[in-house]
Amino acid sequence: MRPLVPFPVDAADLRSYRRALLDALEGGPAVAPLTDAGPPDHDRVPDGVALVVSTSGSTGRPKRAMLTAENLRASATATHARLGGPGQWLLPMPPQHIAGTQVIVRSIVAGTVPVTLASFGIDEFVQATGELTAERCYTSLVPTQLVRLLEAGRGEALRRYDAILLGGAASPPALLERSADAGVRVCTTYGMSETAGGCVYDGQPLDGTTVELDDDRITLRGSTVALGYLGDPELTEQAFDGAGGFRTGDLGTFVDGRLQVLGRADDLINTGGMKVAPRVVEDVLTRLPGVREAVVLGLPDPEWGQVVSAALVADPRPSLRAVREALRDTLPGYALPRRLLLVDALPLRGPGKPDRVALAASDQWQNWATSPDAAT
Repeated sequence: MRPLVPFPVDAADLRSYRRALLDALEGGPAVAPLTDAGPPDHDRVPDGVALVVSTSGSTGRPKRAMLTAENLRASATATHARLGGPGQWLLPMPPQHIAGTQVIVRSIVAGTVPVTLASFGIDEFVQATGELTAERCYTSLVPTQLVRLLEAGRGEALRRYDAILLGGAASPPALLERSADAGVRVCTTYGMSETAGGCVYDGQPLDGTTVELDDDRITLRGSTVALGYLGDPELTEQAFDGAGGFRTGDLGTFVDGRLQVLGRADDLINTGGMKVAPRVVEDVLTRLPGVREAVVLGLPDPEWGQVVSAALVADPRPSLRAVREALRDTLPGYALPRRLLLVDALPLRGPGKPDRVALAASDQWQNWATSPDAAT
């Protein structure tokens, strides 16, 4: 067994965290960066484990994935191989989560020093970008950050990067098209704490990773898959198959040989007996004029069981009737939103994922069933 050290991470000064990670990669004590989940209940981990990282808790129950030094190095090496070689990184997201920690690990493996932000801001990102000195430069963003940078007209700073890894939440096709039109090189990523971060880039697995579908449910297999969950053998047995595979709980399909993630199986909406994948509705919503971001969820309804409900960041703000009419030629009737929530900004959790629980709890939802437009 190996010692496990809880580590308070200071985003304003990551030198000590970088040293702790380097030591862990070279056989020293394993590191557990502290998050809102609090410190782990265990002080020792299996030999080989270098990092114990909390998941962002999409199920409401945070878990602690045990990643080995080999997992972390394999992820960093495969990332650089896919992107075209090592480079210098900018870290603009919370370092205690896997996406942020992996930016530091990639920098260690590449022998470069990352530029970091104490907290994300438009001007701070642009200034930090100007501090990069290497020929090849990379960063990692969540969709909300990219939206805000594009809205602020910061294309020049974004074009400085040879690749921008985009993950943590769904990447709307409209956002990817807008980025491409601005000359911004975006690479979408799919993965999680249990796979040492992203292991599928632009729909294709990294070297050493394979994707399997069983009844549309995604299993990721390969060199980046964690040993399991610290102190939770029951959950480990449910999620890990013991042969390098992790059952993600996500739904997906292959389109032209590339993985298309449809969202979590738990998020699938059952409305009147019909199944609706939120991601499909979100992708259509973000193509509407003025819609910057969209999150779709199923809210309880006494008649339908659940109803499709859309939370939008939009300017100008549309009515529920206008949204339904705009989607009517694209989606079947049962997939049209019956509730609408308009917000200035999406509530986020963890590394930048929309907080669906907070959205569902809002008392500002517009309801089609009580709308005067419903009868027309």
